[in-house]
Amino acid sequence: MNEGFDPEEIAELKKECEQEGQNYVIVEDEDGMNDSGEFAHFQFVGKHEGKEVIYDAVMGTLRLNHSSLVFEEAEIRMKKAYPNYVEIDKRKPNHKVDEDLELMLEEIIEELEEEEVVKVKEFVEVEPDFEYGIGLDVSLNVEEITHEVITKFINEFNAGTLKLDPTLYSFTSEEE
Repeated sequence: MNEGFDPEEIAELKKECEQEGQNYVIVEDEDGMNDSGEFAHFQFVGKHEGKEVIYDAVMGTLRLNHSSLVFEEAEIRMKKAYPNYVEIDKRKPNHKVDEDLELMLEEIIEELEEEEVVKVKEFVEVEPDFEYGIGLDVSLNVEEITHEVITKFINEFNAGTLKLDPTLYSFTSEEE
């Protein structure tokens, strides 16, 4: 059974929200992504098919979404050009980094950004077959994921008034 539909779990989350004085609670992720300001993982109570349910949402900025898609595309191109290239998420802890390949990867990323190969727009993906409640994957064109952004999103989502920007955007990495 999916506990995100359990009235007791829902009542518990409502109580936590009340204690925090907001319409959601932050889920502490072990990877520390919440600290970047470009990402948040939170839960809130909403309606689904007329019944209350817990929504488990991850929200990121459009810029973050864009950079991860650019990175994925760059790795695909690297793998084609250099079959011995090992994708970052497939590397073993003792992986020896090849500086030349890393520079090539950076060049491909810059090229993809300059040519605006990857374009993104705001979205909300609903995952009804989620392990806890209903999953939401959200990407919004905001500088930062703040308390105000999350609160406004939940209010509009629950009221059925959420309007997503259909414009396609492309970003470039900020040079450090």
